[in-house]
Amino acid sequence: MSKRQKFQTRTINLCGTMQRDAAMALLPNLPIDPDRPLEIVIREKPKVRGMDANALMWVGPLADIAEQAWVKVDGESRRFSAECWHEYFKGEFLPEENDPEISELAKEGYRKWEIAPDGSRKMVGSTTQLLKRGFALYLMQVEAYGANLGVMFHAAPDRRAA
Repeated sequence: MSKRQKFQTRTINLCGTMQRDAAMALLPNLPIDPDRPLEIVIREKPKVRGMDANALMWVGPLADIAEQAWVKVDGESRRFSAECWHEYFKGEFLPEENDPEISELAKEGYRKWEIAPDGSRKMVGSTTQLLKRGFALYLMQVEAYGANLGVMFHAAPDRRAA
């Protein structure tokens, strides 16, 4: 018995009859292999968040927290940049790969951590990999954290002078 080649992953977005016909034509030609079975998943395409959401995060909650939050470090109160807060929040609030709802929170293939050549664990996750639901949850956690520090958030950050 010959060993079959690795099956190349295929994604077909059903948005018209041509794509449906392509999917139907593919099915009869798929290999049947009890040792290495293929998996067929049919679901609604997850909604990806827009870049506007990312921009609003920077002029909204991250800017408000950077401007208003004071944190004690080594007995001294200090403020941190929006970039520093962003990196901190990613470590705290990005979803872990083993989250049971990860397929609803982040794009397929998402990873939060990766092992570096020296064996250390490095964060590789990004807010740009989050889906709408994941990004909304992330921002809710960021805002709750900021509120606990006494931050007052602007109601319409998109109208704020950058």
